[in-house]
Amino acid sequence: MKGAIRIDAAFDSGNIEVLSVKDTTAMLAIRKDAESDFYQWFHFRVSGAEGRELTLKITGLQNSAYPGGWPNYNACVSEDRVDWRRAQSSYDAKETGGTLTITYRPAGDIAWFAYFAPYSMERHHDLISRTAVAPHVSHRVLGHSLEGQPIDCLTTGNGPKQVWLYARQHPGESMAEWWMEGALAALADPDDAVGIALRKAATLHLVPNCNPDGSCRGHLRTNAKGVNLNREWHEPSAYQSPEVLAIRGAMDVTGVDFAMDVHGDEAIPHVFIAGFDGIPGITAAQQEDYARYLNLLKQATPDFQTAMGYPTAAPGKANLSMSTNQVAHRFGCTAMTLEMPFKDHDDAPDPERGWSPERSKALGRACLSALNEWLDEQA
Repeated sequence: MKGAIRIDAAFDSGNIEVLSVKDTTAMLAIRKDAESDFYQWFHFRVSGAEGRELTLKITGLQNSAYPGGWPNYNACVSEDRVDWRRAQSSYDAKETGGTLTITYRPAGDIAWFAYFAPYSMERHHDLISRTAVAPHVSHRVLGHSLEGQPIDCLTTGNGPKQVWLYARQHPGESMAEWWMEGALAALADPDDAVGIALRKAATLHLVPNCNPDGSCRGHLRTNAKGVNLNREWHEPSAYQSPEVLAIRGAMDVTGVDFAMDVHGDEAIPHVFIAGFDGIPGITAAQQEDYARYLNLLKQATPDFQTAMGYPTAAPGKANLSMSTNQVAHRFGCTAMTLEMPFKDHDDAPDPERGWSPERSKALGRACLSALNEWLDEQA
């Protein structure tokens, strides 16, 4: 007779607390980000599971960062850590403070579960090294995180327009670095037509992971001190947000003509973009350039839409601590926040995989295609 399953999370981006295990049923809870009340990201391994029906209950979720993210959500699961699919899940807001119940029968002994397909720091370093060897790509370290990890930046192109693309201010939004992988593959390919055109029109600076400490720790939204980096752009400090201080400082040196901050949204099952409405001194040209990019992206991919998204800020009420608002205001440029879903993508559902790493990478390439058209129309 097989014993109880075993659950572990002491690894890169791991996060779960085991409350109890009985045979193949486990009661679990998500650990909060350090020095913070944010929690939503989970990533753990179940072993001793071969051929057995697992029932995994993650409790206390009504007090998580985004309780609206749990209804109609299916957890990600992989048995080889390469192919990530969706496990049947259901949410009951009244059970044990809000409980997500995941059911799954693995073929093998080990199964991995996560809020979204993880993007490990090891894969991050592989991405940086693989891209940096391209003859037309250069690498630099903009600064270091609170725990001493490098803030890597890859630069390509020699055109006059300064483009900044950056991801994972919120470390649990791992689809953002999958997006970066897709974008960088196109930019590093010497034969990619869009990459060739972009390198002539612009100098592109890409920061694939703004928050390596939070990523490694298994945080949802914050760095090692529990600081939400996307609320630090008005006044970043070496004491609590050196990551933002390094990136914004590098932007000050180059200037910015176009910026995209890449994220994931827990509750909205669509790909959408948020802009910079409400910043002081907003111009008609900024608004027109922003609207033009959204129209070009809609033409580039059916995965993008504009009907669903965030409400816009009233005139003069934009939060300048957020990167998109601060960058648009600071440089008088076009800036935006791209959001991808944790859930399935309601415009083109995939019950087997939901929104996935593959679709995130494809969206990265599509965003570059739209950017190329946007720059071409500005020339």
